[in-house]
Amino acid sequence: MQQVKSFLKENRLLMLASFGLPFFILAFIYLTIGIYPGSSRSILASDAFSQFSNFHASFRNAMLGKQSFLYSWHTSLGLNYLSLISYYLGGIFTPLVLFFPNQLMPDALYFLTLLKVGSAGLAFWFYAKHTFKLDKWAHVALATTYALMSFIVAHSEIIMWIDALVYLPLIIWGIDRLILLKKPRLLFFSYLLLFISSFYMGFMIGIFSVLYFLVRLIGNFKKNKNAILPYGITSLLAGGAAMIIILPAVLDLRTNGEELTQITQLKTEATSFLDIIMKNMIGVYDTTKYGSIPFIYIGLLPLAFCLFYFVTKAVARKEKILFAALFAILIASFYLVPLNLFWQGMHAPNMFLFRYAYLFSFLVIMLAGYGWEQFKVQHWPKLVAIMIGLMLVFCLAMGLRGDHEYTYVKFGSFVLTICFLLLYILVFTFTAKNSFTKKTARILLLAVVCSEAAINTNGMVHGILNDWNYASRSLYTEPYPAIKNLVDQTKAANKTFYRLENLDPVSSNDSFNYGYSGISMFSSIRNRHSSSYLDQLGFRSRGTNLNIRYTNNTLLMDGLTGIKYNLTKTPLNKFGFKEKAKNADYQLYENDYALPLAFLTDNTAAKIVQPPNDNLTSQTNLVNKLSGNNLRYFDFLPLSLVKTDNATVTDNGNFLRLTEQKANLAKDITWSVTIPAHQQAYLSLYPEDFAELESSTVTILINGQKRKTQINISGQYYDLGYYDKETIITFTASFYGTKSIGLQNPQVVTLDTTAYTTAMKQLQANGVPLKTGNRSATGNFTATSDQLLVTMIPFDKGWQVKIDGKKVPVTAFQDAFVSVKVKQGSHTITLSYLPPGFILGVVLFITCLILFYFFDRFYKEKRNKLAQSTSIKI
Repeated sequence: MQQVKSFLKENRLLMLASFGLPFFILAFIYLTIGIYPGSSRSILASDAFSQFSNFHASFRNAMLGKQSFLYSWHTSLGLNYLSLISYYLGGIFTPLVLFFPNQLMPDALYFLTLLKVGSAGLAFWFYAKHTFKLDKWAHVALATTYALMSFIVAHSEIIMWIDALVYLPLIIWGIDRLILLKKPRLLFFSYLLLFISSFYMGFMIGIFSVLYFLVRLIGNFKKNKNAILPYGITSLLAGGAAMIIILPAVLDLRTNGEELTQITQLKTEATSFLDIIMKNMIGVYDTTKYGSIPFIYIGLLPLAFCLFYFVTKAVARKEKILFAALFAILIASFYLVPLNLFWQGMHAPNMFLFRYAYLFSFLVIMLAGYGWEQFKVQHWPKLVAIMIGLMLVFCLAMGLRGDHEYTYVKFGSFVLTICFLLLYILVFTFTAKNSFTKKTARILLLAVVCSEAAINTNGMVHGILNDWNYASRSLYTEPYPAIKNLVDQTKAANKTFYRLENLDPVSSNDSFNYGYSGISMFSSIRNRHSSSYLDQLGFRSRGTNLNIRYTNNTLLMDGLTGIKYNLTKTPLNKFGFKEKAKNADYQLYENDYALPLAFLTDNTAAKIVQPPNDNLTSQTNLVNKLSGNNLRYFDFLPLSLVKTDNATVTDNGNFLRLTEQKANLAKDITWSVTIPAHQQAYLSLYPEDFAELESSTVTILINGQKRKTQINISGQYYDLGYYDKETIITFTASFYGTKSIGLQNPQVVTLDTTAYTTAMKQLQANGVPLKTGNRSATGNFTATSDQLLVTMIPFDKGWQVKIDGKKVPVTAFQDAFVSVKVKQGSHTITLSYLPPGFILGVVLFITCLILFYFFDRFYKEKRNKLAQSTSIKI
């Protein structure tokens, strides 16, 4: 303990600098674009707005006891929350959100981003301090460039990834300690924290660290072969202990994860032979959307010393070849699809490509440290030659690029790159000539390194600003009080489970933040089976079900899924919905025909036939079978074209195409239709080709009210209102975002509210209201015969059902929802959830910790003997 205190006292300034320099450089760059605590512009760019702000808010709710860490009713219909934590919220930093109210989550993510970036710098300083025999301020310089590498800053909106960059240098340091000193403790706990923080990034770093161990092993097999077993045991025990969170996540992904990406081509898209050169210039940002190339920049000084490592004679040739082979694997991965997919779990990323590129950057800076420690004054001509060579390579690359290639590499980046290389040449030349004192040389070099890092950080941040934009704080914070107040009112008014949806949401994940259950969600962790079934029933959730949206479906699905409340900024004209309260811009409406969470039906309902690609027939067949009716709910009415504006209309009877006449203006088409009495009307708009939509939107103007939705992610039934008398209505659809859009035979769909009322009342009479706990639901019911109890709880193998205290088999209704067969009579039902694999994960966690304790004690004697016989400092 005394040694630790002495170490901290001796190095506190260096540690503070290693943490503080990247922290304040990034904070300053944010400040230059108007981002700071309480600023009008928030740090919420890209997925940070819809996902991470809400997910972190939900984690805070869990810490306050408002939901379980294992299951959440507030994630769409309900979800394995531990699995979501494992992907988005793991790590030691996340609990700090407790100190920020949900309304201030933009500030929480601002501080967490800076804290994680600073911690990455500090972690690398520890690694460098104990690895490289360099001037103490050189360690700080390397730590700063590491923490502000392009990958970290360009992907800073994906806040969960930064945790992995904190542990990477500690893991490599841990491997070195294990090999040289037989000390496995650092490696064990670094691996454990990495895997718990992010199993996704943990997979990549795990592979890289194994390759690094093999390089060290092969480099001196005779000396290092004794480390094979300790490394294997330490890694396996760390991985086993991490199963407390990895195992439930893996089992969940086996059920709900995406299929492996098929390899259809050899070379990756958008990459070219000049990528490595271009992306090593200062401030080069292309995009983090599709069509990007890897972010590998980590600084010109590390790059130069990395090259010096390979030309200096002080490093063994075998070691150079091994590390060159590791570089070759990473570079080949950038260009070859099979290798690229392998690093990412054989699954093609949804944007944010080459997610393992930081491993290249780390390898550069690691070898830079080894190269720098071999650098002597007499070597400065060789270093200068390398920097001049880099200038020539950058000049050649700029000259060779085509007119339409690398257009994102601005001439200013090229000039800055050349200028900083010249500055480094001057600093090292004057230092070699003893023109500076040692202290002056330190300060000057650190100043140049920090200036370069700041300029590159500025380029990355402005790249995000142009690519995604940093959302206004008001978009997140201003609606919060009103929504929260109305949601809280619904909670106070209900003792049993219900669902709520916001027609004017802040984002697709509002339910996480405000603590209500709905339909909409955007998450890589999801229940694909229930989402896929809901897509079949008209809630849009295409492809891999990353998204599911509530908007633009029918009353039939409102009732069936238990949507008891709607929030809206505009008056709502939906049959059965009555206004209950107002707050600021929002109004709360209550649905008289919402079903409870469960209901009884005939046993044959499980065999219902639901045709693909026909959601209205699917809705009809489902509701009729569940309610025991044979009713007709939907009719179709033709539209009469009234007028168009800025649109050329082509209609062949099956498809209608609108083409803009003037660019960047909406394409308007106005129709009229006669709605019969007692009908809820919808405009049916189904795209001819989803691929052409991009971010195309449509705004429906009806009775003076507007509602705007994004066509490719919301449903196809746009509400035109309820009419208790026959009415002629005229409405306008305004399309924007693409030059042309094709639609499949637009028409009006009407819902017979008399038939709808009959079916819903029958289902309500058979309803089983359930009171939900954090991860349970209980209720009482009476079955008039042997029946099937169907719930609107997404089916998951973690659900266990007991009737009258006895466990009964659980079945998946339509492979989507929890259902159970019940006997005639009065019963008490209890449903409880535990993530599959969680108990085994807990057992493995405890067991592996105990085993590692004894393993570490076993090596204590050898470590003591080694400490007495060596003076190696590590």
